[in-house]
Amino acid sequence: MAEEDIMIEDDAIALEDSDDTSLSDANVANIIPFVMDRFNRSEDYRYQDEERWLRAYRNYRGLYGPDVQFTETEKSRVFIKVTKTKTLAAYGSIVDVLFANHKFPLSVEPTELPEGVVSDVHFDPQEPDQLRGDTSLSSPYGFAGDGRELPPGATAQTLNEKLGVMTNKLEPIQDKLKEGPGKTPTAIAFSPAMIAAKKMQKKIHDQLEESGASKHLRNAAFEMALFGTGVMKGPFAVDKEYPNWDDEGTYDPLFKTTPQVTHVSVWNFYPDPDANNMDEAQFAIERHKMSRTQLRNLKKRPYFRGEVINDVISMGENYTKKYWEDDLSDYAPEHGIDRFEVLEYWGMVDTELLEEQGIEIPKELREFDELQANVWICNGKLLRMVLNPFKPSKIPYNAAPYELNPYSFFGVGIAENMDDTQTLMNGFMRMAVDNAVLSGNLIVEVDETNLVPGQDLSMYPGKVFRRQGGAPGQAIFGTKFPNVSQENMMLFDKARVLADESTGFPSFAHGQTGVSGVGRTASGISMLMGAAAGGTKTVIKNVDDYLLRPLGEGFFRFNMQFDFDPEIKGDLEVKARGTESLMANEVRSQRLMQFLQIASNPALAPFAKFQYVIREIAKSMDLDPDKVTNNMDEAALQAEIMKGFQQPMGPEQQGMATGNAMDPTGAGGGNIGMGQVPVPGEQGFSGNGQEANTQQPQAAGGQQPPMGGIQ
Repeated sequence: MAEEDIMIEDDAIALEDSDDTSLSDANVANIIPFVMDRFNRSEDYRYQDEERWLRAYRNYRGLYGPDVQFTETEKSRVFIKVTKTKTLAAYGSIVDVLFANHKFPLSVEPTELPEGVVSDVHFDPQEPDQLRGDTSLSSPYGFAGDGRELPPGATAQTLNEKLGVMTNKLEPIQDKLKEGPGKTPTAIAFSPAMIAAKKMQKKIHDQLEESGASKHLRNAAFEMALFGTGVMKGPFAVDKEYPNWDDEGTYDPLFKTTPQVTHVSVWNFYPDPDANNMDEAQFAIERHKMSRTQLRNLKKRPYFRGEVINDVISMGENYTKKYWEDDLSDYAPEHGIDRFEVLEYWGMVDTELLEEQGIEIPKELREFDELQANVWICNGKLLRMVLNPFKPSKIPYNAAPYELNPYSFFGVGIAENMDDTQTLMNGFMRMAVDNAVLSGNLIVEVDETNLVPGQDLSMYPGKVFRRQGGAPGQAIFGTKFPNVSQENMMLFDKARVLADESTGFPSFAHGQTGVSGVGRTASGISMLMGAAAGGTKTVIKNVDDYLLRPLGEGFFRFNMQFDFDPEIKGDLEVKARGTESLMANEVRSQRLMQFLQIASNPALAPFAKFQYVIREIAKSMDLDPDKVTNNMDEAALQAEIMKGFQQPMGPEQQGMATGNAMDPTGAGGGNIGMGQVPVPGEQGFSGNGQEANTQQPQAAGGQQPPMGGIQ
């Protein structure tokens, strides 16, 4: 069997499938009440959160909840959906920051002191004599004849062991390698740890792209802005089908076990009620709504009990809608759903309970009182039970709050922050509309004693009333209702300002016109935008800490455990890069260009990392740095190529070019331009004649100074 064909769960200890479903059910009877008890606890605990989410959803959709009671005098039912505007503004800001560089905001870098692989090595192809005997180098490694005494055990083999996968590639020069960065212009440096980090990063980005991670991250960001919490699941292993046809045209797909990531709706996520974040959680449960086809497809995944799944399907659908699902479907009437409710449990289970269910505990794990397991149940049947195959064991769910709620698992979103102001805006707008309707029409008074009895009192143009007494105009006359809608609109605008303050998103940031106060000036707008960016920075930091970094670390551990490519292994760390993109690209580009101008000073140039600066400038211009910039080796080659296009012109060519440019008429006029400085001894030189014999200095030995090498 090839390495790539090995299933990642081959080491997992799972409940074996059995055709005797009755016996299996008897053996696993205790695990189902265990999972259901935890599910019910979590559901009861998050009831208050569900109420908050429902209110947020109604404000977003512009729907009045059952708790809103209208009086008979209130005719208008208008709903001003400012919550939707603010939520979309926050969501757009989060997405713009996370994907400013058009890549998933994760990177892999070596640790400060990488273990198992050397950080930097170099060699000097010219081996200058002045380096021999130099004791200033911190590295204990060298090569024969360098004048240094090697400490005991410091051999070439020792360095090769630290090189890792770079040993074979650097074998031709291994006798000349030194640990650490190069100290001379001619030194050529390698970074084995960085090479491994870049390959690991490329591997993770490829896996994320194949699983559609960017789409799932955007979905999580939307729920985070609206409800206060965004949840993603991953990595988890699936057997992905790759289309393939053989030479005869027969469809022969390839299957490969790959890590996947997906978005989990906050409505279907039931975490440990005693935890404030996933690091503290003992378990997490995901509620699935599956069709028959989806349930059957589970049989294709490892360690799912096919016969039990067939039994569950034969028992019929068991999905029951929660109370909040009718609200999410715009108060649709209750009806049966042709779906199955499947619960997926990830979390700690007592080792004794696992042994009771028929799970064989590995010898090295028997000393633990509890172990992490994955359990799937449906219709009172156990579909799958397996120990967590990942090492170290970690629940594959990550939840990021929009705004931290210090004493709750679920965070606070935009809709909740402006709940009161949304209520005020709706109330003031309804009063303004009702008042405008009243003031725009006459209120008619009728003195029926002056009219002939039995007449229809409805009003319309051309209506004729028969009067039997009284003075003209006294039987029917109209009264104008006062218009106070202007006062109501002023209160509405005040509530809108409060919404800006409570959410941290000013109105002009999402296209709102008519902004007053400090927002009317350029400096005021800049100040408000700075304040809004500060709020966004906190949100993005939460995404980095609670979602992106643990997600990236999960993919890193997956590849370290199940990938057999040694070139991606090393003492590396995953870094979330969301906050790096927070600064506006225009501002970053300006600052980078200013730095580049300063670093162009010959005295400061050796201290600048120009390759990094050029790449960052490309990022700030929304360009892919890998496509528009060269690495150091490619840059050196490109410089050699460009020399061929920049050969200096001869004196005659220079004269012709100068004559054409400076004197197009040939009459001797034109502008005075910069010419060639006369050389001593030639015609036109007016200096001291002794200087005619001076020559350009040369390096020692009559040779030109050596060219700087690639570092």
